[in-house]
Amino acid sequence: MTERTGEAFEFAEQLTVVGAKLQPGSPAPNFTLDSFDPAAGAMHQVQLADSAGTVRLLNVVNSLDTPVCHVETHKWEAVRANLPADVTVYTVSMDLPFAQARWQTSEGITHAMLSGHRSEQFGQDYGVLLKEWRMLQRAVFVIDRDDRIAYAEYVADQMQEPNYEAALATIS
Repeated sequence: MTERTGEAFEFAEQLTVVGAKLQPGSPAPNFTLDSFDPAAGAMHQVQLADSAGTVRLLNVVNSLDTPVCHVETHKWEAVRANLPADVTVYTVSMDLPFAQARWQTSEGITHAMLSGHRSEQFGQDYGVLLKEWRMLQRAVFVIDRDDRIAYAEYVADQMQEPNYEAALATIS
């Protein structure tokens, strides 16, 4: 498995990222992630194929319980209202699905929260697994209707937000 150094950090802490970077035009790796529905009291799995034929925006964060991830997820929620109807927004982290659902409910967020807590596979496949933290590197991916990467941003400084405008420019 590819390990990248010098591409992610927080303050003075240098982090190792596991997995190769995805490039625009490459196929989007399939995923199976958990989501907890508090209204139904049920866990269910979400796969990339579940939203086939739509544009997917993956907001990948370290943890919803951190300030930058909190702000970023709220911004994507606000932007979502102005996106075309066939754009699906997911926030992905390694947080437990129950914690994601609790945060989502308390914050009034309506887009889906997906958890990679069971496995590091999503992190490795999308090139965002932070080895030292067992969390995901901040990143944004836009996956087109043909399941190809239309946009990929890997944010090096974990204290910085992504380039929202650049990601949105790829959604049509």
